[in-house]
Amino acid sequence: MTAAVRRGGWAIALWLAGLIACGLLVARTPVTADLSAFLPRSPSATQQLLVDQLRDGVVSRLILVAIEGDEPDRLTDLSRALAARLRGNPLVAAVENGERTAHGADGAYLWSNRYLLSPAVTPDRFTAEGLREALQNDLRLLQSPAGMALKQALPADPTAEILRLTDRMLGDATGPASRNGVWMSADGSRALLLVQTTAPGFDMDAQQQTLDLVRGAFDEARAATGSAQLVMTGPAVFSVQTRDRIEADARRSSIIATVLVAGVLLLVYRSLRALVLSLLPAATGALAGVAAVGLSFGTVHGITLGFGVTLLGESVDYAIYLFTQTQPGSPARRTLLRIWPTLLLGVATSVVGFGTMLFSSFSGLAQLGLFSITGLVVALAVTRWVLPSLLPQDYSTERPARLAPLLTTLTSAAPALRLPLVAVTLLSLAWLAYQGATVWSAELSSLSPVAEADQRLDEALRRDLGAPDAGHLLVTGAPTVDGALAAAERLSASLEALARDHLIAGYDSPALVLPSQEAQRARQAALPSPDQLRTALTKALQDLPFRAGAFAPFLTDIENARSQPLLTPASLDGTSLKLKFDSLLVRTGTGWTAMLPLRGVADPQALSIRLAGDPAAKGAILLNLKEESDSLYRTYRQEALTLAVLGAIAITMLLAAALRSVRSLVAAVMPLAAAVVITMALLTVLGQTLSIFHLVGLLLVVGVGSNYSLLFERPEPSAALRERTVASVAIANLCTVIGFGTLAFSGIPVLHGIGMTVAIGAFLSLAFAAVLSRRHPAAAEVPCHG
Repeated sequence: MTAAVRRGGWAIALWLAGLIACGLLVARTPVTADLSAFLPRSPSATQQLLVDQLRDGVVSRLILVAIEGDEPDRLTDLSRALAARLRGNPLVAAVENGERTAHGADGAYLWSNRYLLSPAVTPDRFTAEGLREALQNDLRLLQSPAGMALKQALPADPTAEILRLTDRMLGDATGPASRNGVWMSADGSRALLLVQTTAPGFDMDAQQQTLDLVRGAFDEARAATGSAQLVMTGPAVFSVQTRDRIEADARRSSIIATVLVAGVLLLVYRSLRALVLSLLPAATGALAGVAAVGLSFGTVHGITLGFGVTLLGESVDYAIYLFTQTQPGSPARRTLLRIWPTLLLGVATSVVGFGTMLFSSFSGLAQLGLFSITGLVVALAVTRWVLPSLLPQDYSTERPARLAPLLTTLTSAAPALRLPLVAVTLLSLAWLAYQGATVWSAELSSLSPVAEADQRLDEALRRDLGAPDAGHLLVTGAPTVDGALAAAERLSASLEALARDHLIAGYDSPALVLPSQEAQRARQAALPSPDQLRTALTKALQDLPFRAGAFAPFLTDIENARSQPLLTPASLDGTSLKLKFDSLLVRTGTGWTAMLPLRGVADPQALSIRLAGDPAAKGAILLNLKEESDSLYRTYRQEALTLAVLGAIAITMLLAAALRSVRSLVAAVMPLAAAVVITMALLTVLGQTLSIFHLVGLLLVVGVGSNYSLLFERPEPSAALRERTVASVAIANLCTVIGFGTLAFSGIPVLHGIGMTVAIGAFLSLAFAAVLSRRHPAAAEVPCHG
C-alpha cells in the first residue's frame, strides 16, 4: 500500500467521522425564524429599548382582527361569539371588541382596589360637598345609556371610581366606532377585535398556535352557511407569515439551484460520478456550516439555511476547477498540487468578503458569515484531500475542453469592448451621482419582508381600531420598580394637559395599572374615618331621591380600603393587566424603565417643545419611534459601509501580495470597480432602493470577482491549459450566478438583496475581467472562484 493511498484512507475516515459529528450537532440544533436577528444590536440603552419593543413590546403581541363580508348585525353577533370563545384561553392574554363585560379577573382587580387605583381619590372627594356633587352626577348618569352599569355599582361606589377605571383601562372613549356595543369600522363594513397574545412576539410556534386558535374559533362561530370572512394583521401575523415564507423560499431556492447546477454539471461532464463528486464538497461544507452556527449561536436561522444555496454555487467551483484542469495522463493529485496556491488565494478573498459579516451588529448576518466561511473552508479541504482518493487513477475530462476554443475566442475578442465599458461605467457613475443619497434606503422598514398590500391593510385596521402603533413613546426610569412608577406618575398631569390641548389623543402608563406605594398611601390617607364619612354622606343625601341606608356597602368598602395591604406587582397575577404592566415597565441594565405610549400625536414638534419646557418632564425622553428606528438603521448602514470598505482593502492587499505588481494590481481591481458601479446602477434602474444587504452583496462581488481578475492577469504554462482554465472558470461562474440568482426571487430582503447583487456582480466581474485583460494568449494557473 502506497503512502498516498494510506493518506487517502485516513482522509476519507476523518471525513466520514466529521460528517457523523456534524450530523449529530445539526440534529440537536433548533431552527428559528426570529427576524429580530436581522435587527441591529444597538449601542445605547435608548436604542436597545427600541429594538426590544420591536421584538417583544406590547405592540409585538397584538393581533388586529376584522370580520367582514356580511350584514352589520350579523358581524356584531360574530364578534361577540368569537370574543367569547377566545376569552379564558391560556394563549390569549386579552380580547377587546368594545363589549362592556366584567373582564373576569381584570374587573375583579379594578373593583376590589378601586380606591387605591383611582387618581380621583382625594380628601375633597369625600367631603359633604364632594359627595353631593358625585351623587348629583350619578342621577344624571342614571338617565344615560351607562345608567344600567352604574345602577349595579352605585350602592358601593357612589363616587363612580369603577366607571373611570373601566373606561381608562378596559376601554377607551376615543376608540373605534361602535354598533350594538361592539367595535365597528366607521363605514360599518367590519367588526373589529383586538387580541393580545400571552406569548412573546418572537415565539413563532406560540403565535402560530394563537392564530390557528382564532381561525378555529371563527369557523365555529360563523357556521357552515356564513358568508363572513376573517381578516387578521399585526406583528404576530406578519412574523408567522414571514417564517413560512423563509421556509418556502429556502426550500424552493435549494431545490431549483441544486437541479440547475446538477444540470449544468451533467451537461458539461456527462458523468454521474463527476456530478456526485462535484456536489460532495458543497454538501459537506453546508453540513459543517450549520453545525458551526449551532455551536456558536445555539440556534440556526431559517435565512441561514436559505443562504446555503449560495454555498452550493461557490464551493462546487473547487471540484469544477479540479476536474476541468485534469488532463489525460496527468493524475488529479498532480493537478491539485499545481492549482493549490491559487485555490487558497481564491478562498482567502471569499473568506475576507464573508468575514466582515462576523463583525456586523446584525447577529443574523454574523450567522451567514460564519456559515459561509466554515462551508467554504471545509469544501476546499474535501476537494484537496478527499476527492483525489475517490477518483480513478486515470481520471481526466475531455468534454469541457471542447468548450474551451469557443470561450477562448470570446475572451480574446472581449478587449474590443473597452471603450463601451468605459462609457457605460461613466454613465453609471453619473446616474448614481444624480440619484445622490436617495440611492440608499434611510428607513428601517426597508428590511421588512411584509408585502405592501399587507402593510396597507394593517394601517387601515389600526386607524379603525385606534390601536397602538410605532408612533411616540415617553420614557422615564429609576433604579427601582416603585421609583419608576413614581416617575411615570409625575408625568400624568403634564400628559392630561397635553390631551386637553389636543396635542395628544391619549396615553398609557404602567402607573395606571399599579400606582406607586406613595400614591397608594396618599389615597388611603384621603379616605375618611367611618364616622366622618357617615356624617358627610348624610349631609350630601339631603333633598336627593336616594333611600336611607342605600349606601351601606359604600361605607363598608371605604373602611376596608383604609386598611387593605398596598398593591404590588404580584397583585396583578392572573389578570391580563399583568401583561400590560410588564410590557410598559421593563428592566434595563441596573434599573427600571417606564414607557408611556402616546396616541394621536398631532404636532410632534409642538409636543417636544412643551415637554422640554415642563419641569415635571425633566429626565423623561420623548421617542419618535419611526425617527429613532430610521436613525438606528442609518447608524448600522454606516457600520456596514465601514466594514465593506475594510473588507475591500483587505481583499486588495491579498491581491497585491499575490500579483506583486502595481500594474497587475490595478488591472485586477479595475474590473471589480466597474462591476460594483454598474451593478449599483442596474439595481437602482430596476427599482431597487439599496439597503445594508445590497452593500454586503457588493462586498461579496469584490471577493468573488477578484478571482476572475486573477484569471486574466496570471500567465499560463500553455495555450491548452489556458483554454481549460477559461472553461473551468466560465462553468464555475455560471454555477455561482445560479446559486445567488435563485435567491434574487426571494421575498425576504436579506436573501433578495444579497442574491440579486452578487448574481449580477459576479457575472459582470467575469465579463469585465475579460474585457480589461492585458494578457490574452498567455501562460501560471489562475484561481477558480472561491
